[in-house]
Amino acid sequence: MKGNKIALGCLMITVLLLSGAIGYAAPQAQEVVIGYTAPLSGPAAEYGQDCVNGVDMAINEINKSGGITVKGKKYTFKLEKLDDRIDPTQAVNNARRFRDQFKTPAIFNPVFNTITPMMQINQEKGNEFLMMAYTSTPKVTALNNKLLVAIPPNFEIYVQAFSDLAWGMGARKAGMVVTLGAYGDEWRAAFKKYWEKKGGSITADKPANYYTETDFSAPLTAVLATKPDILLIGGPSAPTALVIEQARGLGYKGGFILIDQAKVDYIANILKSMKLMDDVIGVAAVANVPVPAAGSFDKKYVAAYKRMNTWEAALHYTAMFGLAKAMTVAGTVSDVHAIRAAFPKAFPLLGDQFPTEMFGVSDAGRTHLAAAVQMVKDGKYQKPDMYIWWVKNEKEVEQVKKIGKTNVPLKFMKPVE
Repeated sequence: MKGNKIALGCLMITVLLLSGAIGYAAPQAQEVVIGYTAPLSGPAAEYGQDCVNGVDMAINEINKSGGITVKGKKYTFKLEKLDDRIDPTQAVNNARRFRDQFKTPAIFNPVFNTITPMMQINQEKGNEFLMMAYTSTPKVTALNNKLLVAIPPNFEIYVQAFSDLAWGMGARKAGMVVTLGAYGDEWRAAFKKYWEKKGGSITADKPANYYTETDFSAPLTAVLATKPDILLIGGPSAPTALVIEQARGLGYKGGFILIDQAKVDYIANILKSMKLMDDVIGVAAVANVPVPAAGSFDKKYVAAYKRMNTWEAALHYTAMFGLAKAMTVAGTVSDVHAIRAAFPKAFPLLGDQFPTEMFGVSDAGRTHLAAAVQMVKDGKYQKPDMYIWWVKNEKEVEQVKKIGKTNVPLKFMKPVE
């Protein structure tokens, strides 16, 4: 009988230990909520989903490796996402909900039309949050927001690089059928200014709503009647594919310049062929990003999400790792001003571990990321060019080259911000 009591007592102690009831369980990591508001329904839903997948994948990997350690404490991340349908009021309401309900230190958003109103509230005292903005518009850094991190390169780099490529093809007359909205308006204005400075002409400008329309025949017919050599087009990739298809259907045989939101590889996947895409100039196909980790990331991403890899996914993935590292360097997961101040020390994030390389961040908040440019010729991708734009001269380009893992020549472009 006595032996049975001893055995029972040992069993009870074991159960208590395993359940943590007497204080011996390992301490649990505290959870930090990261917010994401974007179009997750409607015509731009695919774009919004690609962006959030990148954040999601990074958070899963960070958590799987044990999270981050800040001043001796363990933290993991949780992603909360809400649909705003590119409605500025809804995006602001979502941001307030993240802050009020979850004390979210950082919110990702990939549309300038909703980023701008969110930046009107992200510096409110006691309710601050980092604006993780996926927008290439130069206006976003001109707003002088101290809690901004703008993820992709300034699109003025692409305006220059794309225009120079088209000029080299012999194009002199350009027509424009670009998405409506502040971002599209800026792109059209910047392209017109640079193109005319080179000596070219704009034959017609007929913007269209890429977020609501599927029939672009009216603006295309009007522009094609002016006999352009090349068309500047673009918005989200899916409707941009329709524009290319419909332009070819109307008999257009010239080239296309894609604004940086529209991605060549995504469009080719939608069209199921490269046949319609001859002389297309745009952001390089993500599969052709010339860094060692790009291939492995592509395989992991496709396996995890059962969809093609995109720049949106790759850049949000790297940016989330940058945010996590900035928190570690800052020694806080809640003081957003300290986290933002620590961002320069979170870099570089190099191509042996990440699908895109980030080398730093400007005072205004733009990450230092090379602009990858590519052309389609005779149904094949040409070799991409990588433009370094944040340095002062060719000598500094060489310094970037020594640090980075990119395996193609880097080109210097005059700094734009």
